[in-house]
Amino acid sequence: MKILFLSHYFPPEVNAPATRTFEHCRQWVRLGHDVTVVTCAPNHPRGVLYAGYRNRLFQREVLDGVKVIRLWTYLTPNEGFIKRTLNYVSYLVAVTLALPWLPKSDVVVSTSPQFFNGLAGYFASRLKRMPWVLEIRDLWPESILAVGAIQNKAIIRVLEWLELFAYRKADRIVPVTDAFRRDMMDKGVDERKITVIKNGVDLRFFQSAADGSELASQLGVEGKFVASYVGTHGMAHHLETILEAAAFIDHQDIVFLLVGDGAERNRLLALRDRMGLKNVIMLDQLPKASMPALWSISDASLVLLKKMDLFRTVIPSKIFESMAMEVPIILGVAGESQAMIEEAEAGICITPERADELAAAVMRLYEDRELGKRLGAKGRRYVEDHFNRDLLAERYAELLAVCVRPRSSAVG
Repeated sequence: MKILFLSHYFPPEVNAPATRTFEHCRQWVRLGHDVTVVTCAPNHPRGVLYAGYRNRLFQREVLDGVKVIRLWTYLTPNEGFIKRTLNYVSYLVAVTLALPWLPKSDVVVSTSPQFFNGLAGYFASRLKRMPWVLEIRDLWPESILAVGAIQNKAIIRVLEWLELFAYRKADRIVPVTDAFRRDMMDKGVDERKITVIKNGVDLRFFQSAADGSELASQLGVEGKFVASYVGTHGMAHHLETILEAAAFIDHQDIVFLLVGDGAERNRLLALRDRMGLKNVIMLDQLPKASMPALWSISDASLVLLKKMDLFRTVIPSKIFESMAMEVPIILGVAGESQAMIEEAEAGICITPERADELAAAVMRLYEDRELGKRLGAKGRRYVEDHFNRDLLAERYAELLAVCVRPRSSAVG
């Protein structure tokens, strides 16, 4: 099967969509499929090209057997509505213009958000005459409305129309949570078109035996209890909760570690300094290769989002990495994520945006190290049973084959 995958993000970028796309595509190649990913020159989240890359009209490379085509896009930091929109639209235009030169394929998959990336799959499917699978990793435009990124009602109506248009035109829709599926059905989408394939984790890469001693020495945290937040520092995450919790805890052996980048990072750095927090370390985004070592020095994984009904539908991908690394989770996300952590018995759930509860959960794990070990071990068993990325990718490939089969039969 020849698969064309459209993704705005791809390695060496290290965010969740890049990881999900790469790990699925890599496994499809291992299964014998021919996979081409169309993406941008790597620049997320600062809008700055990664070393060794140029923002050219059209360039090719191969990563672990996955054929990669990178197109020119307007580069900008991951902040500011107008510039980000130009970045997103430029990808849609670039893909559409490049379609005559893209390889003939049996099926196209496009992933959203960003939404214009998802919509690019429609044009590819029509011009290349192949089925279109639309992957939904976040409800859009709901997610940007929830954080107040758009206020203009006319723009909102257009985006909502485009959302329903995409749902109608896609041959199959692949959301990453059960709650997303219910939301789509409430909007009138045929449930037979929807197949949930949740996020997962590469269990071979994330092993609890990883050595983080060098990193711990560099950070000066040897022997300390480290509570880590790893990921995007964005409007949706309300990371000031961590800083407020750090202010509650006056203990020389407890450190809060924030690793990543995003639109809110500079504000959070300034807030940390104004608060005089000596127990908070903030690092820039690290490469994917550093993640096992980073998790190995972490005694708790902090997974937080703002207190909003929309976020009851999401499952942050860092949950799976934390469980794979046997790191107990302190979860400040209600809804489907909380149900998962409670079923897995892999962490402690708190009320979103409650710094006092976060501080109490950190102290509990600090004082009861055996509890942390038990929660971590149960988390690892849970992802082994339910969220092995290779097995999820195989299931995804089977879905794509079903999409291709009817058209193949019709041609025959």
